[in-house]
Amino acid sequence: MQVSHSHRRPFAPVGRLTRRGGRAARRRLVTLLGGSARTQVIVLLACVLALSSADTSTVGASAVELRGALHISNTDIGVLVAVTSVVGAVFSLPFGMLADRARRTWILAFATAIWGAAMVWSAAVTSFGQLLQARLLLGAVTAVTGPVVASLVGDWFPGAERGKVYGYILTGELLGAGVGFSITGDIAALSWRAAFVVLALPAFVLAVVVFRLPEPRRGGQSALLPEPGSRPAASAGPAGAAGPQDSAVPPGAMPGAGGQRAGPGRGTGPGEPQAPDAQKLAAQRGIEPDMRLARRARPGMGFGAAVGYVLSVRTNVALIVSGACGYYFLAGVQTFGMEFVRGWYGVGPFLADAFMLVIGTGAVIGVLVAGPVGDTLLRRGYLSGRVVVAGVAAAATVFLFIPALITRSTLTALPYIVVAAFALTAQNPPIDAARLDIMPPWLWGRAEGVRTFLRTAAQALAPVLFGVFADDVFGGGTDGLRWTFVVMLVPLAASAVFLFAAARRYPADVATAGAAVRIRRRRAGTGPPGPAARGR
Repeated sequence: MQVSHSHRRPFAPVGRLTRRGGRAARRRLVTLLGGSARTQVIVLLACVLALSSADTSTVGASAVELRGALHISNTDIGVLVAVTSVVGAVFSLPFGMLADRARRTWILAFATAIWGAAMVWSAAVTSFGQLLQARLLLGAVTAVTGPVVASLVGDWFPGAERGKVYGYILTGELLGAGVGFSITGDIAALSWRAAFVVLALPAFVLAVVVFRLPEPRRGGQSALLPEPGSRPAASAGPAGAAGPQDSAVPPGAMPGAGGQRAGPGRGTGPGEPQAPDAQKLAAQRGIEPDMRLARRARPGMGFGAAVGYVLSVRTNVALIVSGACGYYFLAGVQTFGMEFVRGWYGVGPFLADAFMLVIGTGAVIGVLVAGPVGDTLLRRGYLSGRVVVAGVAAAATVFLFIPALITRSTLTALPYIVVAAFALTAQNPPIDAARLDIMPPWLWGRAEGVRTFLRTAAQALAPVLFGVFADDVFGGGTDGLRWTFVVMLVPLAASAVFLFAAARRYPADVATAGAAVRIRRRRAGTGPPGPAARGR
């Protein structure tokens, strides 16, 4: 008796449908992100951020198992997360300088590989002290991410769409947190060691792929414009948004390590920076820069001078403080959010995972929506639009969390928390794009290093303070965590205050960064001195 081909392979139709669906999804993603080269860069940078975020969330989701296996408390769990952040804060400053001077793709690849090795080490420890040592190494290599990713985004993507691009990349950070909360958190319920190994394995593959990426030319000369047939680039508008004539490479082409010739209409030599679109708008409107500050921004400035300049830009300081407050609260949520949901709302592990998944969906939508909104406001001539979007989102976050912390009903709290998560994460893409607007390109790495230092210091404090407040101030347990979240809304409210203050100063600091770029061009003899470059 013969067996038909369909009986021999009963799942063949399912496999074909899956492959077709995968190819269709990939085509749509490539179209959405503007071509295969842009998609490769965005996805890889998002995956790098996802690994670090998944690690932090896995520690939080494994809190119960870690406490039982290593005989530790909530405060000790906070210390584990804090140690990573403290070491990351210290190492972010030298890595920021390295990002401005060395091949960034290789730095990122080596750091990712070492991160994977540290995770394997974490899975093999037998005591709290050994786990603490592994976290020290994790913190050191995690510090690479902020400065390198910021510098690469600045050079690979035009200024008019950096908010949108940052939204895509930061989605990886949130998806990583979701993986840590749900997938590896569930694995940790069986074995917390297996959870760390599951995170480590993709890191080695990712390191190899990132190592093969070509290095973009500095100063925005290797911008990847959308390929034909993908979503069109932002058309030139009041902000001087980038068009095809502004690209240094053919649309969709991946810039080689050796660089490409400057594109038509550039008029600049190798290594000469291009003014982001916010800076063009500031120049068109005749906004007065701080020329004394602009003249300090020399490409060859040392580490101390660079840090001094970064902290002299008042908008940058306000954005740093605001971001630190937001990430402080987020770090506390990542560490203790799952435990609070299970205890306060009285749900089991499965429902708690579903609860966090819905909240995470709101957070992902927040980063995807806010970046394009800020970009659109900039293209329409609203220079401070990115900062204002972040300020409104920060204020909304505080008001939305309050009712969620009052009610014990899951159904009542869920809508508030989802929208609050949307608003909390919506602050980040416009702020990240705005920081590149107020800094000359040759300082992107060091500026992000300073920002990462202060932000991760706040993140380091968060788990410890959350744990101390919950255990020692409010008596421990779920109720202690609840009152801790209430108190920690205060720094979250402060972030909104700093953002609205930054919005007023932002145009002048954008103009100052643009003046620094024009001064460099004039000194290099690659362009005529604009009014701001001549001084007053």
